[in-house]
Amino acid sequence: MTYLDTAAQFYSEVAQTPEVGLCCVQSTPMQLPGLNIPLTMQEMNYGCGSTVHPAELVNQPTVLYVGVGGGLEALQFAYFTRRQGGVIAVDPVSEMRQAAARNLEIAKAENPWFETNFVDIRPGDAFNLPVEDNSVDVVAQNCLFNIFEPEDLARALGEAYRVLKPGGRLQMSDPIATRPIPGHLQQDERLRAMCLSGALTYEKYVQRIINAGFGQVEIRARRPYRLLDRKTYNLSENLLLESLDSVAFKVVIPEDGACIFTGKTAIYAGSEEYFDDGAGHILQKGVPGGVCDKTAAKLAAYAPEIMVTNSTWHYDGGGCC
Repeated sequence: MTYLDTAAQFYSEVAQTPEVGLCCVQSTPMQLPGLNIPLTMQEMNYGCGSTVHPAELVNQPTVLYVGVGGGLEALQFAYFTRRQGGVIAVDPVSEMRQAAARNLEIAKAENPWFETNFVDIRPGDAFNLPVEDNSVDVVAQNCLFNIFEPEDLARALGEAYRVLKPGGRLQMSDPIATRPIPGHLQQDERLRAMCLSGALTYEKYVQRIINAGFGQVEIRARRPYRLLDRKTYNLSENLLLESLDSVAFKVVIPEDGACIFTGKTAIYAGSEEYFDDGAGHILQKGVPGGVCDKTAAKLAAYAPEIMVTNSTWHYDGGGCC
């Protein structure tokens, strides 16, 4: 068996017998007017954050959800699309597809606005997505890609890039590691399937996204979620894992590198009414303006006339680029 076979077997088991709190620490499902999430979906909430960002979901986008799980986020995306086939949910594990289909039937009974044909559940995997090139507005995955070994992660990110329309969004939530995970944990296939040993550091994770061709990455949230203690996991010291919610855009990578937004702002404090760096960044005096990390580093050279604030790790758009 490969590590992917181990993961498939593991998720077959938890599809048939839900394991509350599996993988990442469970997050409270998003509350939306008129949306009732069945209890069984909440019990199968195997994600580590959220990929459903309402600001990204205007105009009824076509959403491809990779790794349907219990169907919770597929239902949340359907809340915004509300049309037949608006959400395409792909999963290689037949038992998980069956569980999601059952859960969506329950959701139909509890939500008058919802029809099960809003979600098209298909067999498939992250490496061979069953849709055409440039055909979807959003690709989403929650706590799946961190399971993949580096070469497979590159394949999955490349597939997401392939199927997205120009300007489309890859919306992800994954664990990241505050320092490299030791080899003995990475090689434990069961821990990898449980989202505990495959996580990359933040820097390597974001670089993988850029390597796939995404020219802009925005960090929606970054929070602690699990501690691997030294005794249980045979470590020299405790290792903190974090949960990272991100949105990556299928846009051309600028000549000076991708734009990564982590919640930094720049504030002009000079004698003029505004500051213009001649590269498209204009700051009104005393008014914070959202900037990407690359621009923040360039503007820091103008200190003390420009103050650059630290990353908040919470960014919701509207920045400099």
